[in-house]
Amino acid sequence: MSSINLTQIEAQQRAELISNCHYDITLDVTSAPTEQPTFASTTDIRFTSGQGETFLDLRAASVREVILDGTTIDDAPAAYTPEHGIALSLTAGEHTLRVVADCEYSRTGQGLHRFTDPADQETYLYTQFETADAKRVFACFDQPDIKATYSMTVTTPAGWKVVSNPAMVEDTTTNIHRGEVNYLLSTYLVAFCIGPYHEVRDSWSGRLTHHPETPSDQPTELTVPLGIYCRKSLAHALDAAQIFRETKQGFDYYHEHFGMAYPFVKYDQVFCPEYNMGAMENAGCVTFRDEYVFTSKVTRRMYERRCDTILHELAHMWFGDLVTMQWWGDLWLNESFATWSAAMSQAEATEFDTAWVTFANVEKSWAYAQDQLPSTHPIVASAKDIETVEQNFDGITYAKGASVFKQLQAYVGREPFFAGVRRHFANHAFSNATFEDLLGALADASGRDLSGWAQQWLTTTGINTLRPTFTIQNGVYTDFAVEQTGAQPGAGELRTHRIAVGLYSLVDGQVKRTKRVELDIEGARTAVPELVEFPAADLVLVNDDDLTYALMELDDHSLEFVLDNIANIADPMARALCWSSCWQMTRSGQMRARDFVRLVAEGARTESEIFVLEALLGQASRALNSFADPQWAESTGRALLSDALLEAARAAAPGSDQQLAFVQSLSAQVMGDDAAELMQQIVRGESTLEGLEIDFDAQWRALVALIARGDVSDPAAAIADLRAKDTSASGRNWAWVAEAAVNTAENKQAVFDAIVQRGSQMSNLELRHKGQGLTWAGSASNLMPLTAQFFEAAPGIWKEFTSEVALRTLEQIYPGWDISESAIAMADGVLSGDHSDGFKRVLSEGQDNVRRALRNRAVDAG
Repeated sequence: MSSINLTQIEAQQRAELISNCHYDITLDVTSAPTEQPTFASTTDIRFTSGQGETFLDLRAASVREVILDGTTIDDAPAAYTPEHGIALSLTAGEHTLRVVADCEYSRTGQGLHRFTDPADQETYLYTQFETADAKRVFACFDQPDIKATYSMTVTTPAGWKVVSNPAMVEDTTTNIHRGEVNYLLSTYLVAFCIGPYHEVRDSWSGRLTHHPETPSDQPTELTVPLGIYCRKSLAHALDAAQIFRETKQGFDYYHEHFGMAYPFVKYDQVFCPEYNMGAMENAGCVTFRDEYVFTSKVTRRMYERRCDTILHELAHMWFGDLVTMQWWGDLWLNESFATWSAAMSQAEATEFDTAWVTFANVEKSWAYAQDQLPSTHPIVASAKDIETVEQNFDGITYAKGASVFKQLQAYVGREPFFAGVRRHFANHAFSNATFEDLLGALADASGRDLSGWAQQWLTTTGINTLRPTFTIQNGVYTDFAVEQTGAQPGAGELRTHRIAVGLYSLVDGQVKRTKRVELDIEGARTAVPELVEFPAADLVLVNDDDLTYALMELDDHSLEFVLDNIANIADPMARALCWSSCWQMTRSGQMRARDFVRLVAEGARTESEIFVLEALLGQASRALNSFADPQWAESTGRALLSDALLEAARAAAPGSDQQLAFVQSLSAQVMGDDAAELMQQIVRGESTLEGLEIDFDAQWRALVALIARGDVSDPAAAIADLRAKDTSASGRNWAWVAEAAVNTAENKQAVFDAIVQRGSQMSNLELRHKGQGLTWAGSASNLMPLTAQFFEAAPGIWKEFTSEVALRTLEQIYPGWDISESAIAMADGVLSGDHSDGFKRVLSEGQDNVRRALRNRAVDAG
């Protein structure tokens, strides 16, 4: 038995044995405001089983009592271990099981997380159970295909709220809150958010569009109660009206297209402190990171990202919660569908109507990078056990899968695609389903055999590259074709793609599309006869409108034209595709890093799409610090980028998002003297940049930049001074960054030692922010002695930290500062040892990034 790292085989065996579950969960968290490490958890389970041996999942500090069918299992408390759970020997029939345990409050964002707000000393709790952490709070069969109903009883300190899947009713005389979940729900989708949360209420009323696939019992009109919750110290910054507006837009859109009514009794959105991810789709009780409550000025990018997250989680209410995967091998299906749905609804139903432009430049960049790592995997990935699953919350699961969904929608047609999805919801409501179930519904709705498509796209790895090939005579194309290279890394498969070829030319000072042809391509070369005899263009895009998932290579003339004219490309999607192509060519060594840095330095100031702009600034920084020849970077590149960002900030419209983006990016660079003077002004609360809003976030960024540069004589005093003014949790986070950014070898060693030796006792956010400061721009020389120490410490971090925190920590502090053959060899030494697949994956990914940087530096120097 492997309760902590449940295997797929064990899950299948247990699902065959266990059915008809109901959990009665009783929690007592009155100890939460104290230093007590545990809370009382009692679980009463009713279930049906066949005859056989199995186990119940639980991760508790101690087990006090286990009673099966009225008989105490005397040796259960002593025999219990988190690794093996509670062994059960069952006869066929109905059973009752009671488990009384003391479970631990968490600081890692897994299980029941406890946070004390430094602004007012109020304590807040929230749960995070995906992938398999419900067992940290109550005893259960913790796997997605053993759905259950629930009764919930929670005792709290006076004045606290309990927000959960059902509406909880409080007895104010006893501070006991009760609720019932009378629909079938997987354990990982149960949630408890407990504390003195600030609350705002509203409701959505609308109509469900009935389609041929809509079951007859579905309503036409409905009303859903809505709630938003956050910490009391954030209430002043909570823009509930906008959050409600975007939520309602999502409800409108999904009720128009999904054919099934929202399946739960209410919809609450809780913004939680010290949250690891963006959000989690707990049924009727979605939890978000509370950095989405903006206490300082942020660019439109963050509002767009938050809206995307809101719509992503809302889509999960249907795809994930109403219809749930059988096992984690279909995790990609959950996340890909929600990512696709969010972009679709955002573009068509909200103010963020260029969401697909963002997707093309940001989400797909993530997918392309992930898919070129040695750890790349098919979209339908191995899910042999929980550790493997937790590694697959990545760019392939989310962004490549969503790209493939977009490709599939173009391939079968929009309306047949939605019809298939509606049929899938109707067929499997409140149960579990597989990708084969969805594919069958899509095939029935479209009339297309999709088995070959699925084989090409879902069971293979790597990326195809598409490039144009043509001949021009007398100013027109005499032949035109699209060439496809085999997918790499992998077996080199050629795939069927639905693409559009776009021709663009400079007309009256603007680059505009003059011709578009949409077609299916397959094989190594596909002719495009529609373009023969058409006037030759200045720019050719063979994945125009970003219909497929492939690297798009620019021909030599198009690349030269883009380098001179990218700011003149009128259409934001076409411009984003050109930026993306240049970045991918830089990553692959086809374009020198210094040329990409210059392109961004010259062209970024005119980029209108803020999400694209901020991605570009991050890519330029990566190109400069990792891919450029260090001698050029030192002599020319750093000053080039720093000066360009400063000039762009000065030229931007006062108070604009572009101005803020350039200043924030500047603070994360190795700065010149003029830039450092601007940071000094911001720390003092002033600026020569008209319209720049100077809030605590801006001051902290500037202070960290100056500390890292060595311009602050007494960093501790400067940090304490700003911390006294900013008493918020965000201020505490920034103070951790600033302390770790002090750029001396002694301080870097001390911060590294703290992470390695005491990180398992730190909160997830303390670790995250110390790691951010440790590796702040300009730290490389003082980090070099830590390279060997990292490889010595890495196995211990993986073993001692909780799974999610270990993964994030190793990713964050991997010695990407040491781009050398010796660092690659040190990684090889660890990878050759006897370690788990998950540990080897995270190290091999870091090593591959160093290998790529080393290759690209040689290209840039050459």
